[in-house]
Amino acid sequence: MHATRYDVCRNLNEGTPMTVDLHYLSLLDISEHIRRRDLCSVEIVSALLARIAVFEPRLNGFLHVMGDSALADAMRADAEIGRGHWRGPMHGIPIGIKDLIDVAGVPTTSGTEIMKDRVPAADATIVARLKRAGAIVIGKTHMTEAAMLDHHPNYKRPDNPWKSGFWTGVSSSGSGVSVAAGFCYGALGSDTGGSIRMPSSACGLSGIKPTWGRVSRQGVFPLAESFDHIGPMCRTAADAATMLQIIAGQDPADPTALTAPVPDYAAELGAGIGKLRIGVDWSLLEDRVDAAVAESIRQAAVTFELLGAHLRDVALPPIAAPMAAVAPLMMASPVLLPEAAVFTALAAAIFEGSLSTALRLAAAAAVG
Repeated sequence: MHATRYDVCRNLNEGTPMTVDLHYLSLLDISEHIRRRDLCSVEIVSALLARIAVFEPRLNGFLHVMGDSALADAMRADAEIGRGHWRGPMHGIPIGIKDLIDVAGVPTTSGTEIMKDRVPAADATIVARLKRAGAIVIGKTHMTEAAMLDHHPNYKRPDNPWKSGFWTGVSSSGSGVSVAAGFCYGALGSDTGGSIRMPSSACGLSGIKPTWGRVSRQGVFPLAESFDHIGPMCRTAADAATMLQIIAGQDPADPTALTAPVPDYAAELGAGIGKLRIGVDWSLLEDRVDAAVAESIRQAAVTFELLGAHLRDVALPPIAAPMAAVAPLMMASPVLLPEAAVFTALAAAIFEGSLSTALRLAAAAAVG
């Protein structure tokens, strides 16, 4: 995909034009331009919306593009910053929100048809935190149906922006595509069995699956409560740390949210990795792993050692039994949202291959 160059805001401090590939700047780079008023949030949002209009029909990163509200929020951000009230590094930054996380007044479909009319009245806790930090929601990102294994057949499948037809990862696929394509500077994803990590890897991003409970799940439609994690997907580790700093922390509305203090993630980035110990089970690279992937992991290990980390050979226990336990544990996980009962039974029926049961439950859901 070729980057499109934009002539954007006149430099308010120096009075000179500025030309940048702004859609591929990092979150922190674009944030610094906004803070210095080299760039205006309105023009950034407008440029990204123009880019979305060109490439979204092929890439399908979003289920809902929120252009009007994003531009209105950008105008407010510019006005605040112009008055000297800069809220911090997320102020005026366009981001994407996975479509199982509530954004007030916008459908939360979880990638399904049976929830297409569900419009929450309030933001999820993490969305409210991002908005308070000044972030601008530019759209709800595409995802697999109910955060499971495949996309709903009524929705166009997301396509990898680096090479058409390549894998985009699993349920947070739209978040990965949208950030990698330069539609936004970061996005939220969820990870139950790899759905932050795999789309981030497939799309060339830095994604973080935080410790369970570190990030509130209030207002997030569950796949499996005891497995679900919410985290950022960005272009750089520093960008991901910036988003995680905002969304992490205890939440009275989520009793599973951790009460432990939130560390300063950005401060840790420059601390070096001399104390880091990394265990590697090399036997896992001997079977069912492409040679190019195995070699990239070996090269990564060499790089970590050169940077000061300590690698240790380890032998992981067999994974067959834990993997066999995942599906029943996920299906037995409690679902707290009242409207989710039929949907969860439907998901279980599909997972178990019971088409007739799935069709019956879908019909029941359709008639209310």
